[in-house]
Amino acid sequence: MKNKKTILIIDDSIENLDIISEILREYDVVDSTSARSAFEIVKEEHIDLILLDIIMPDIDGFEACKHFKLHKESSSIPIIFLTAKSDEESIEQAYDLGGIDYVSKPVKPKELLARVKIQLELQQLLFDLKQSQDELKLLASTDYMTGLYNRRYFHSIAKNIVALDMREGKESAFIMLDIDRFKYINDTYGHDIGDRVIIYLADTLKELKRESDLLFRFGGDEFLILLPNTSQEGAMHLAQKIRGYIEEQGLKIEEGKIDFTISLGVSVLHKSDTEIEGAIIRSDKALYNAKESGRNSIATS
Repeated sequence: MKNKKTILIIDDSIENLDIISEILREYDVVDSTSARSAFEIVKEEHIDLILLDIIMPDIDGFEACKHFKLHKESSSIPIIFLTAKSDEESIEQAYDLGGIDYVSKPVKPKELLARVKIQLELQQLLFDLKQSQDELKLLASTDYMTGLYNRRYFHSIAKNIVALDMREGKESAFIMLDIDRFKYINDTYGHDIGDRVIIYLADTLKELKRESDLLFRFGGDEFLILLPNTSQEGAMHLAQKIRGYIEEQGLKIEEGKIDFTISLGVSVLHKSDTEIEGAIIRSDKALYNAKESGRNSIATS
């Protein structure tokens, strides 16, 4: 396996490409002035990370990101947006389309290097974790019903992942959630349907989460999402997206549709925290507060 990571920079400005390439000179850098040519590059070369400008003349960064995420050869490559846009709508759109982070223009060298480094290290850690799992370890670390990582596995890997963020002065976020009135669902429809609701929720979380987020079934109808390098605002955005989707869609079964809702608690691991347990307790407390406020809601702590 090669030592240097390869970064693809897509920007229609030659001057910007030169500046960013110089900042990232410790990596192998491939550049492109258009999205169309970049599409061909990812077919030919192994790319570890994409830096993608939003405003471009042929295909803008949002459309380019959609293309990358739809194609097998590029769907798993993390994308950091380069943007002069600072409005909340543009930033949310970048995350919704699969972007993992964004860097504002004009680029600050230290900020760019830090964001690139943390993403590459996180991807390497996730890759190593996947490669190291044999069948026995996989069975011990995953929940048999949903296929998600279990609570035991969370405690074995979470500290390593969060340590990357803490070392770089970044925040990590946690979302704790469960199904509102789950006992009523079991009592009304039976435990088989209750299990299908849990599996449906797990599948929905897999679909809506970002690539770098990790999902865990903590037990029963309770789930935890670990969001590396994420602020409270970013975690709240994902939590609201999940809550709204579940409320709107429900679970379709042969007899019709089961409408149900979820409550979510959000917390952030701050620089001042010395361990992750405090953030987990805070997210659990926030979940309790969401329940107390009437359910189908999100609370922070």
